Amino acid sequence: MKWLFTSHAVTFGSGWITALRRSLISHPIYKAMKKALPPLSQTEREALEAGTTWWDAELFSGKPNWQVLQNLPAAKLTAEEQAFIDGPVETLCQMLNDWDITHNRRDLPPEVWDFIKRNKFCGMIIPKTFGGLEFSDYAHSQIVMKIASRSITAAVTVMVPNSLGPAKLLLDYGTDAQKKHYLYKLAAGEEIPAFALTGPYAGSDAGAMRDTGIVCYGAFEGHDKVVGIRLNWEKRYITLGPVATVLGLAFKLYDPDHLLGDKENIGITVALIPTHTPGISIGRRHYPLDSAFQNGPNWGKDVFIPLDWIIGGVEQVGKGWKMLMQSLSTGRAISLPALSTGGVKFACRNSGAYARIRKQFNLPIGEFEGIEEPLARMAGEAYILDAARSVTATAIDHGEKPSVISAIIKYELTERMRRVINDAMDIQGGSGICLGPRNFMGRLYQVIPVSITVEGANILTRTMMIFGQGSVRCHPMIQQEMAALHLADNEQGLLEFDQLLVRHIKLTLRNLIYCIGYGFSNACFSEVPGDNDTRRYYRQIARFSAGFAVLADYALLTLGGALKRKERLSGQFADALSNLYLCSAVLKHYQDQGSRADDLPLVEWACQSTLYSVQQALSAILRLLPFRPVSWSLRILMFPFGKPNESPGDELIHKTAAILLSDSSSRDRLTQGIYINTQEDDPTGRIEIAFKAVLAAAPVEAKIRQAQKNRQLTKGAIENVMSEALDKHVISREEAELLIQAESARFKAISVDDFARDDLEKH
Repeated sequence: MKWLFTSHAVTFGSGWITALRRSLISHPIYKAMKKALPPLSQTEREALEAGTTWWDAELFSGKPNWQVLQNLPAAKLTAEEQAFIDGPVETLCQMLNDWDITHNRRDLPPEVWDFIKRNKFCGMIIPKTFGGLEFSDYAHSQIVMKIASRSITAAVTVMVPNSLGPAKLLLDYGTDAQKKHYLYKLAAGEEIPAFALTGPYAGSDAGAMRDTGIVCYGAFEGHDKVVGIRLNWEKRYITLGPVATVLGLAFKLYDPDHLLGDKENIGITVALIPTHTPGISIGRRHYPLDSAFQNGPNWGKDVFIPLDWIIGGVEQVGKGWKMLMQSLSTGRAISLPALSTGGVKFACRNSGAYARIRKQFNLPIGEFEGIEEPLARMAGEAYILDAARSVTATAIDHGEKPSVISAIIKYELTERMRRVINDAMDIQGGSGICLGPRNFMGRLYQVIPVSITVEGANILTRTMMIFGQGSVRCHPMIQQEMAALHLADNEQGLLEFDQLLVRHIKLTLRNLIYCIGYGFSNACFSEVPGDNDTRRYYRQIARFSAGFAVLADYALLTLGGALKRKERLSGQFADALSNLYLCSAVLKHYQDQGSRADDLPLVEWACQSTLYSVQQALSAILRLLPFRPVSWSLRILMFPFGKPNESPGDELIHKTAAILLSDSSSRDRLTQGIYINTQEDDPTGRIEIAFKAVLAAAPVEAKIRQAQKNRQLTKGAIENVMSEALDKHVISREEAELLIQAESARFKAISVDDFARDDLEKH
């Protein structure tokens, strides 16, 4: 193998062979690919160039360098960040009543708005020099996660100013004057920001935007002839738009009179505009699925603004799309994954407890195999979400801006949240669908599509963004080869392309050999990190990484630019890459948490589930690739003895589900970071009280069941034979009291709301 990797110096290196190769091989390929390569629009080019690569590039390489992942420190909060979570965040959660917010007010109460502003929740990402909190991305994630476990409305209100919004854009691109003018006010809540990108004709396709700005002369603040921009726009789906005082606006800028230079069509530009500016219509609300966060449309008619309202000033005209693409990582990689994880942990803790509290046929419903399966899925998915969230946030804190990974976890975590909440609703049954103050799952179920739709619709993210961007950004060679093909100097382009082609061939041969070797050995000889419990999963990642790289190269070679339109195929590539990343994050998270043995069921469920998904995606890719004889040959090389991975089995499902049914340290770690209370007048407080009471009474209940089995007591419900059990000294009075408390708490926890007709007609 070593000879193969070094012999290219002989086979390709001598002068006459190099010239012959360049003439007979590289030149025809260069000409064909240059002709076939589709032109990239400016927005496509800027999207492809956005952010950086990290572990995603290692997975794409076919031979991951494990040190890249291992060298990332464990997620950690500072003392100041932890104090904020334990103080203001805890207090904010205590102030929130989700039923009152969503059903009665359809907004946060005034005192909550005031608390958010006074405690600088909107200034988490703003440096202290501008009056902000200057928290890490991991702290930002922890805060949003905790609030989301209490109220999605409050979580969205807090997360939007700290993700893709004016503050983020000002920090990255604003002038000193703009930062001084706005950042202090944004941090203090004196200004409420919103960012307006989406319009009726332009959602994910920013190139279709019809909002325009014309460079011209106009009157402004007493001056009759000021060079500025006359804007006309229509936007919708703008979160915080109805209450915003300052609007970040994306529009296409034109300069027909060449007041700024020779270019007439300047491109997408971003400006910061006070919403009281004449010509702006704002304040109307959308009503997204009965949720209460502020979201609505806005319009601008002949709105004149000075040039210095452009974020970054005149130097940044036409660079708006690049600015947005570079800044998207926070919204996709921090806020939405945190919201999703908060919702999933909430469902695990409360619906898991409900499955232990609720009885059918004199047994907790969680003990039925039909309920165990979704419980295990919920617990395993929660572990996956928390791992991906914390590992990605920590990577961003350490300087990474992984645009492909941000798309992966936005898509994967919101989709997995959907599955978990659906499972929780199945477990809750009637108590989940009857809305009211006691219902803790219904509103979360209703709001799922909101997180899936925003920051790029999930269908588009999966079928186009993850692999479409990943194949260019993460592949070791493709981006460089595309750059060579786009060179105007054909001779120089051919020279560079030839050198890259040689390296690409070498890389493909290496990955093919690894793929074959791993296929026949099941990667059992590969050098990987981990311990006796996890090493096998690391090896499967290595195996599938090599297979993924080979199939990606084959797809790119045979389909070229047409791959862009093969969305079913690119979707399967996205699934494979996404699950490889999630499995890697799970293993890293397990290691960072101290490799605790009682968490192993969660780790094994997560790894087996994600690796099985990778395997199935690679199998689907092999079915979809062109030239079936070649794809069948690749299938035999990759899976010579059949598919090695199975989905989690019955024993593992039982162990994983049991974590949610017991009051254990593993359950506490799994749901760590969400808001938990034990108040009787709170819907989740009643669940916590009942869960503890039912578990405390379980040994007493077991005594009675055994006595009934031994015919010492008559058969029947526990509450009906309690007196008999006392009289026959099967249980003590103290034990009877535990049963009484448990049954009382159980009834309160499983009760649902009902309303008078007049109460419902008011709404």
